[in-house]
Amino acid sequence: MIQFNIPPYTGREMDYIKEAIEKRKICGDGEFTKRCNQWIEKQSGTTKALLTTSCTHATEMAAILCGIQPGDEVIMPSYTFVSTADAFVLRGAKAVFVDIRPDTLNIDEKLIENAVTEKTKAIVPVHYAGISCEMDTIMDIARKYNLKVVEDAAQGVMSYYKGQALGTIGDFGCLSFHETKNLSMGEGGALLIKDQDMIEKAEIVREKGTNRSKFFRGQIDKYTWIDAGSSYLPSELNAAYLWAQMEMAKDIYDDRMSSWNAYYEGLRDLRDKGVLEIPVVPESCVHNAHMFYIKVSDLEERTKMIDYLKEHDVNAVFHYIPLHTAPAGVKYGEFRGEDRYTTKESERLIRLPLYYGLGKDVEKVIDAVRKFYD
Repeated sequence: MIQFNIPPYTGREMDYIKEAIEKRKICGDGEFTKRCNQWIEKQSGTTKALLTTSCTHATEMAAILCGIQPGDEVIMPSYTFVSTADAFVLRGAKAVFVDIRPDTLNIDEKLIENAVTEKTKAIVPVHYAGISCEMDTIMDIARKYNLKVVEDAAQGVMSYYKGQALGTIGDFGCLSFHETKNLSMGEGGALLIKDQDMIEKAEIVREKGTNRSKFFRGQIDKYTWIDAGSSYLPSELNAAYLWAQMEMAKDIYDDRMSSWNAYYEGLRDLRDKGVLEIPVVPESCVHNAHMFYIKVSDLEERTKMIDYLKEHDVNAVFHYIPLHTAPAGVKYGEFRGEDRYTTKESERLIRLPLYYGLGKDVEKVIDAVRKFYD
């Protein structure tokens, strides 16, 4: 069976984990955490990066730093992972869902302004499959209505929009290093901070509401409880695992891109014949080969295709169930405007296997997809 995902592994992970253990420093913010933060800052150009226990926790931090309060509204797509909404719902906000674009499956930037009310406090664009939302338009709307922008760039490490790294365009960006992502620490993420003045507050929130980070830098002689916060620091063992992949990030990127391009070339003629659809990458975007999906005609065909691929030793999967259709989505959110594409597109999408080291198996997957239509 060709698996849908195999977590990336470079061979140095265990060496670095052992090194962390031998240095007697396995809690958060050790040497490997610092290396990872610095790599993100250098690669993305962000003002500050803080490694976190998950992208979910990075988004929760962003919600706190945005000052989200009960009764506020936060605009986002319904076609996303539950964490996008949860982080703001936990602060008492309402998730306001708007429709997606059928080409990129990102939030339709033309529909955002109509969803803005006096209660709106933030916009959360989700960069699906590592392909950027139309950020110029979104930032213009945010400036017009004085709204915060939190980029859900969970899938967007090493992706760009008009030369800017995803996660660095809005006020905050949230990355994921889950085992399904291009670079992984098992569970983990990072918060990217644009405004220099927000860094100290972010460190306090991340360190249980204390100024412990300043203490460890020698800026103060003791630390104390400053504000409300939580524990968002990952273990040094996780950071050590991630560092091994950051060292080889370019190799991982090139390997995944080779597979992505093979899918594109191998299935392009089926797209041209109108048999299926494949990803669209706007000219303004540089993506990271996070995902290769196909879109078939409808839910029935998708079910048949997934079953057929499994029979031929290919584990392909669907993706999000729109949040506004879920029990919690009904309770904590509202779909504003017409659902023209969110449900329709979600029901016909299939994600094909894509991971570091897929190699020649990509041709077997392509062959299985083509045989389904034969």
